[in-house]
Formats: sequence, C-alpha cells, structure tokens
Amino acid sequence: MTDPEVLTRQTVDLLRDLIRNACVNDGTADSGGEIRSVRTLEGFFAGSGLELEVVEPHHGRASLIARIRGTDKAAPSLALVGHTDVVPVDLDGWSRDPFTAELIDGEIWGRGALDMLYLTASYAVVIRDIAMGPFRPRGDLIFAAVADEESGSRYGVGWLTEHRLDLIDADFVLTESGGAPVGVRPSITTTVGEKGIAGRRLVVHGTPGHGSAPWGARNAAVIAAEAVSRLARFEAPVQITADWRHYVEVLGLPAELAERLTDPARIDDAVHELGTLAGFAHASSHTTISPNIIRAGNKENVIPSLATVDLDIRVLPGIDTGHVDAYLRHALGELMVDIEIVGDRFEAATRSPVDTPLFAALSAAVARAYPNADLLPVLSVGGSDARFYRRRGIPAYGFGLLSPRWDYGTFRMLFHGNDERIDVASIALTVAALDFTVREVLG
Repeated sequence: MTDPEVLTRQTVDLLRDLIRNACVNDGTADSGGEIRSVRTLEGFFAGSGLELEVVEPHHGRASLIARIRGTDKAAPSLALVGHTDVVPVDLDGWSRDPFTAELIDGEIWGRGALDMLYLTASYAVVIRDIAMGPFRPRGDLIFAAVADEESGSRYGVGWLTEHRLDLIDADFVLTESGGAPVGVRPSITTTVGEKGIAGRRLVVHGTPGHGSAPWGARNAAVIAAEAVSRLARFEAPVQITADWRHYVEVLGLPAELAERLTDPARIDDAVHELGTLAGFAHASSHTTISPNIIRAGNKENVIPSLATVDLDIRVLPGIDTGHVDAYLRHALGELMVDIEIVGDRFEAATRSPVDTPLFAALSAAVARAYPNADLLPVLSVGGSDARFYRRRGIPAYGFGLLSPRWDYGTFRMLFHGNDERIDVASIALTVAALDFTVREVLG
C-alpha cells in the first residue's frame, strides 16, 4: 500500500474535482451530465493499466467501470459501486458555493461531498493503487462509477443490471452509506438493508371557474392542499424491527426511554427526545408517505380543475403494494371522490446477511481504527444501488469510516441538506479501511 497520507491527498484532490463537475440530477433525462466525471476518472486512471469501459445509455448519462482480473477464476469477486450524480441545491441555504469544493479547516464543502462522492473518490484511489502495486487479488476487483442513482438508477445500475450485467456483477458489493459512530463505545453503522420504494401520484380533479368568485368552488388546488395536510398527519402502523431494537440498545439511553422507543404503543411519543435522530427513529419504525411535489393551475384568475401531488413512499419489510394503497385511501377518506391514485411502482425492502467474509473483513477494518468497536447493522430509510444486488441474493453493504467528530444524526441531516461537507480525517480513515478490506477479501 502506498503511503496513507499520499492516498488521502489523492482522494481529497479527486473528490474536489468530482464536486466541481456539478453532475446535478434533477430527475430529467438530460440532467446529470455524469460524462464529466467519467472523463475526470479516465484521466485519473491514465497509465494505471486498469481495464476500463464506459457506457452511455442516454447522451451525457455515462458510467465508467474499471476492473482488475483476479488470479483465480473460482475466487469471489468484489465490486465497489459509487455514483457520481448529486441532487439539486437551494443556493439560499448554503454558507458557501456548493460547487467550488472549498477546503476549509480540514473539511471539503460541496454538494455530493458526503453523498457519496468521497466514497466514489476513495474507491477510485484504492483500485488504482492496487492496480499499480505488487498485490494481485485472487478474485476480480471491480470499480463502478455510475450515473443516475439519485433518480432511480434507470441510466445507471438499473440499466447495467438489465443490459450489461457482465460489467458490474460480483459476489460481494460495497456502496453507500455507513461509518458514523453511534453510542459511547462506539458502534460503527454499516448499512445492511434499506426500506422499499412505492412512488405514487395523486391526480386531483376539480371544476374550473373564475378566480374572482371562489366561494363554493371545487378548486383542485384546495382539495390537493387538504390531501397533503391529511397525508402529513397520517401515521402508518408501527413496526419495531430487529435492526431498530439493536440500534436502540447501542445508543446507551436511559432504560425507561429505551423501553418506550421499542414499544409500538409508546414510540411515537418518545422519538422527539432523540434530537437530531428523531426523524431517523420515526422512519425506522413506520412506512412513511411524503408529499414532495405539488402542481396546480396555470393562470392566477382561473380556478384550477386539475392538481397533482407526487408522493415519496418508503416501506418497511413485510409491506406490500396492497398496504400502500390502503394507507392512502384511509388517510384521504372522502377526498378520494375527487382523487385518482396513479402509478404502481413497488420495490420491496431488502436486506443482506451479516455472516459473510466481507462483513467479517469490515469488522476487522473498523477495529483497526476503533479498537473494541462493533459494526452496527442498520436498515437505511433511504435508497441506494445496493438494492439491485440484494434482490439477486448478493450481499451488499453501505460502508465508510467517519472520524469521532461525527454522530449519526448530523451525518443524516447533511444528506441532501444545506452545507454538505466531509472532513479530511474521515477520508483518511475510509481509504485505509477500504484498502484493508479489499486485501482481506481478495487476498
């Protein structure tokens, strides 16, 4: 392994370049522009001898795959899967320019710094260092810098799974997200599963009229507003999973609070006592419905006859599409007379086992940085490209290694939030842990 300080500097420099590429994915086909980061990575890998392939299923929506062939075709393979797209920003909420990648007081600021460009950069540095060094892995080592993770992966891992599985297939996978210390000991979070997704659109029907006489009108915008209000108040039945119980155990909370947080009848009155973890606690114990995009009307003096509300629905294990539609009908009640539920997308929750050589290697890597620390398996309340692998029975974990300055609440709040950033100390820990893990699994 090259000098760890050199690898850390390389990762910081590459991360800053990836942030500056501003591959913002707003969900439209022509956004993203991940080809910019593919070109950056091609330049970074120049002269390394790595086997590279680029795919571009839609103009500008490119992914790059690098591979080191193993010495033993029967040995297990490992894929490091990082996305290069980032979510849009609200510039008014940022203290610094989100795309200049400033390095201030040991932190790199910018959209995507934490989600997940620091990991994508770390993967690239580790595979290049191995390619240019004496170590030869027994099994294949794959690095995939993929497009479109932030909008369903239809131009990224989803497309590759359907059309070019040969490029990204592996026996074990590492991707986002994990590494935050939890509890006093501490335990280090590692994502072993994630909630499922069931996107829906509400189409709200009203009657058009002149805006100067609104009394008694069937205004689709008003009906939509009431629907949004009801969905915001709706609480799906509580589910206490084994992963959530384990999480509460390691927090080191007072016994009375811990009991309430694992009691279906009392958790809703207790989550607010967790501060920055409250949202995560609620999402870990409920199927959630978030009305995020609302559209109505096209002229200020015309009462709208049509409105739409796009819903982000995340489901816990055991929930199916029938549950989702039943929750919506229950929440909306008599408003359903004017509302259609459109869409049938459903992706069930996924989870990987933890009795694998990769999980054992991650545990050993963590112990090198945090003696006596355990890995804490976490069910993510968000989504990642890991789900495409887990559906096929391939163990996939979200892993990084953050410095002690982090807590899980802060870690989660910066994902898709304002002033996103990552510290250099965490990058150093992550690169060292990844290098160790790759050599353990493939050595």
